Amino acid sequence: IGVGLVGFGLFFILFGMLLYFDSVLLAFGNILFLSGLVFIIGFRRTFTFFFQRQKMKGTSFFLGGVVIVLMRWPLLGMLLEAYGFINLFR
Repeated sequence: IGVGLVGFGLFFILFGMLLYFDSVLLAFGNILFLSGLVFIIGFRRTFTFFFQRQKMKGTSFFLGGVVIVLMRWPLLGMLLEAYGFINLFR
């Protein structure tokens, strides 16, 4: 279930970017991606991964980007998410 949710989340994010940053598709993709991550590695491990001391900068940019996309500023939100994603998963 988790891999499917992550896959659909990435699909909706890419499809939202192809449709000139459609905020509804991007928001739906973000929610599916994060819920799929929780299903794959569990809630506690997801929480400890995102809120480690050395990853707080990446977490704040990534989750801030998700919030900005949900507030219907898709271009700025996706830029913040991309920067946070690179800092989190490097």
